[in-house]
Amino acid sequence: MVTTNPPALRFTPPAMSVSLERITDFLATVPLFRSLDRAAVRTFAELTREQRVGRAARVITAGERTDALYIVRTGEVKLVLDGTANHDVILDVLGVGEHFGELALIDGEPRQAHVIATQPSSLLVFRRGDFRRQAEQYPPVVWGLLLHVARRLRHANRTIGSLVLVDVPGRVARTLLAHTLPDASGSLVRPLTHQTMAQMIGASRETVSRAMADFQAKGWIGVSRRAVTILDRAALEARARPRP
Repeated sequence: MVTTNPPALRFTPPAMSVSLERITDFLATVPLFRSLDRAAVRTFAELTREQRVGRAARVITAGERTDALYIVRTGEVKLVLDGTANHDVILDVLGVGEHFGELALIDGEPRQAHVIATQPSSLLVFRRGDFRRQAEQYPPVVWGLLLHVARRLRHANRTIGSLVLVDVPGRVARTLLAHTLPDASGSLVRPLTHQTMAQMIGASRETVSRAMADFQAKGWIGVSRRAVTILDRAALEARARPRP
C-alpha cells in the first residue's frame, strides 16, 4: 500500500476573518517567530487556520489526541486539570501571543489538560505535520519552541516546590509576581480573579482574598476594578520565599 502525507493546510481567505497579511503581522509579534524576516513569517501564516470559540468553550479535552499547535490571537484561555468537585486545578492562563499544544506537537501523545476559553477568543491553529515540516527549515523556530517548553518545565517545578514549601499568602505573592508585565509599570499582564488564583495555587478563594486584602493594606499592591498593580516588589518577593 502506498501512503502519502496529508496535504499542507494552506491559507484560504474564505475560511478566515482576517487577511493573510494581518495574520503575518500578528505572527511577527509572537516570540516564536520574532527572529524571522517577513517572508519567512508569511510561510507560517499560510499554514494557519482560524478557530473561533465563545466564552467557556472547551477547545481541547484532556485525554484526546490532537495534532495541533494553537496560538491565541485574541481573547484568553486557561489550562485546567480535573480535581474534586468545584476544585479544578488551573495550570496556567494564556493570553494574546501565547501558545499551547507544544508537547503534542513534539510527541503526538494525548493532551494532559483541558483548554477552556475564559472569554470569546480567536485561535490560530497549525497542524503538526505542516508545522514540523516548515519549522525544520527555520532552526530559530525549533529552538524557540524548546526554550518555551523549558520555561514551562521550570514553572511547573517552581509550582510543585511552592505547594510544599510556601504558605498560601506566599503562593499568592508568587502568582502576582509571575503575572506582572515585563516593564516598569508593575501592572499584571491580565486580571486574575481570586477564584482563578485559588485554583492555580491549591487554596480556597477566601484565603486568597484575605491575602490580597493584607497585601493591599500594607501598601504592597494597588487594586482597582480593572487592574492589580505591584507597588512594593521587594516586599512581595520576600513574602514569596519559603518561611522557616
